[in-house]
Amino acid sequence: MREKEQHNANKLLKRLRGNVGKAVADFSMIEAGDKILAAVSGGKDSYFMLDCLLHLKRVAPFNFDVVAVNLDQKQPGFPERILPEYFENNGIDYFIIDKDTYSIVKEKVPEGKTTCALCSRLRRGSLYGFAEEIGATKLALGHHMDDMVETLFLNMLFNGKMKAMPPKLLSDDKRNIVIRPLAYCRERDIAKLAELNNYPIIPCNLCGSQENLQRQNIKQMLLDWEKRQPGCIESIFNSTQNISPSQLADRALFDFHSLALNREDEVNRTQDMRVEISSTSFIEAINL
Repeated sequence: MREKEQHNANKLLKRLRGNVGKAVADFSMIEAGDKILAAVSGGKDSYFMLDCLLHLKRVAPFNFDVVAVNLDQKQPGFPERILPEYFENNGIDYFIIDKDTYSIVKEKVPEGKTTCALCSRLRRGSLYGFAEEIGATKLALGHHMDDMVETLFLNMLFNGKMKAMPPKLLSDDKRNIVIRPLAYCRERDIAKLAELNNYPIIPCNLCGSQENLQRQNIKQMLLDWEKRQPGCIESIFNSTQNISPSQLADRALFDFHSLALNREDEVNRTQDMRVEISSTSFIEAINL
């Protein structure tokens, strides 16, 4: 790599690590004594997330552990040795979970329908259970800012909900905490670093090859918007941190029924004005 390219790569890495550190601090993602289960799928995002967590482990002012976990879903042709070799070559503690969720998805989802929803639920359930088994206190997932904004629009357009992926989440049964350290990172920046780091990327043959996924359509829509209005994805993400319930329409979040006028200050101001006017008139009358 040429000197200028190396300089730019170092600047990008420093900025992204700073974004991860800020997200971790803003949402109290990691605490002393934590054992972080880093879910590594073989995609660029999870490789980079793992690198960031290991870097934080080295520089943090307190101790915590990081263990990489891959769920082998038994997809046909899945290269089983790539991740173990990567972990071993880099001295990373890891586990491989063997669970044939692929067959379940193919059996339950009709031909031609998208498999992502069921696959995601099965994968998450397996990781939740394994996190408890190994005593992990946090489950780290590689979702980035683009994922979160895409999910927001997916839910608004197709589910009628204003809901996205939070940077930190307590599971419904309150037995697991999910963290997303890449919440402040853009996908395009992660892609650049993944290429520079030459991660051994494993494509998803189950969902990655599906055409006409709504998420892909939303992704393209947002990219088109950003071409016309640079920075709009960051702005949309920032809006999820700056919510005004009284300016929306959720009756569970804001009590519209109890809205009432309060004009006491206006009455007092009117009375003061009347007194002032009367006093002025009285003085003027005396001076006539």
